[in-house]
Amino acid sequence: MNPRKKVAADRFPIDFHRLRLLVQSSFLLFCLYSGYRFYQFYQWAIGNSPTFVARPPAVEGFLPISGLVSLKYFLLTGIYDRIHPAALTIFIAALLIAVFFRKGFCGWICPVGFVSHLVERVARRLKILWRPPSWLDYPLLSFKYLLLVFFSWLILVKMDQSAIEAFSSTPYNLVVDARMLLFFIAPTTTTIWALSILVIASFFLRNFWCRYLCPYGALMGIFSWLGPLRINRDEQSCINCRKCEKVCPGSIRVAEQAVVTSPECLGCLECVASCPVDNCLQVATYGRRKLPTWLLPSGVVFLFLVVWAVANFTGHWQTEIPLEIFKSYYPLATEMGHP
Repeated sequence: MNPRKKVAADRFPIDFHRLRLLVQSSFLLFCLYSGYRFYQFYQWAIGNSPTFVARPPAVEGFLPISGLVSLKYFLLTGIYDRIHPAALTIFIAALLIAVFFRKGFCGWICPVGFVSHLVERVARRLKILWRPPSWLDYPLLSFKYLLLVFFSWLILVKMDQSAIEAFSSTPYNLVVDARMLLFFIAPTTTTIWALSILVIASFFLRNFWCRYLCPYGALMGIFSWLGPLRINRDEQSCINCRKCEKVCPGSIRVAEQAVVTSPECLGCLECVASCPVDNCLQVATYGRRKLPTWLLPSGVVFLFLVVWAVANFTGHWQTEIPLEIFKSYYPLATEMGHP
């Protein structure tokens, strides 16, 4: 038997594909649990339930725009957001992970990424997944970067300190989490159509939202491009089977590169786990210094938990909004438009 063609399972006692599914599903279940607890809190706040349930801060992870606004204000003033501090904490954690562990937040934590991964698996079984040619793929890929430029211009350029302070004190900002909940439990016709198009498109175009439309994925991709970790390919041992390209959620042409530095790399290790050649694909740093493969996923989860623990310990996780404010403004959430 050719020693270069060992089965991946023989080389990796850890099945990184299954590990990724386990980690992603764990975070998804936690998000669903937090969402349910937040729904209970919302029902109490609007007077539909006599049972008080504490508001789970983790739901602010679905407020990335609030996180970006809060990050700029924090950099300008050194003041941590007191209204949605968890949004800022999660946003900082995602950016730090991108710097040190590729787009690990997208590849190992983000629940939207996990759902996209499941949809892709179904589409593969149905054999309806389509890879667009480069002349179409690259223009589509530019959309999320254009959205990133738009939000960066709107928030980082147009909003100065006084504008951020004015926005933060608006009733809209106080109820933006409730409006996010209503987006899911009481969607408008426009919302239903938009979500339906996204879901249907995801069955034909791999990771449609993540790859083509998510501006925060674009931001983390830029940060990860500057980071130290990457996937190295041993050109001498590669047998050009291209299994790595078939499983790559970022549609990266791994088999054509000696070093994968693409901002589309999620650090998911799907390519490493699928490679049948011993040590052909490996996690490495600058100068091609090889690292243990398990370092990447463990680093992603560890760094995320460390940022959460520091924020929780220093009082930057729980909102400082009094409960009476929630009870006063949540019933009006459906009537409040963006200022």
